[in-house]
Amino acid sequence: MAITLTEAAARHVSNYLEKRGKGIGLRLGVKTSGCSGLAYVLEFADQAEEADLVFEDKGLKVVIDPKSLVYLDGTEVDFAREGLNEGFKFNNPNVQNQCGCGESFHV
Repeated sequence: MAITLTEAAARHVSNYLEKRGKGIGLRLGVKTSGCSGLAYVLEFADQAEEADLVFEDKGLKVVIDPKSLVYLDGTEVDFAREGLNEGFKFNNPNVQNQCGCGESFHV
């Protein structure tokens, strides 16, 4: 079981945490949403809760709740710039279908 970061994602998170002045890494999870059923939830993490699972990659922590891990195990978090747009992308091997806009998925 693992959640990993690409070099680009790790660099972006590290830069943001440095500017922010606090934080240990990313908190990644899922919520029920969208036309395909699940959506990613991503925020910067200041700490891990007792029940959380913590993965370390490239000097950063990725914090995830146990219920979300079932849907996210093996996911690689990337950060990409495409033209004027930039943002996190999720390379999730568990996804069977996703909506046309890419905001929600189904496993």
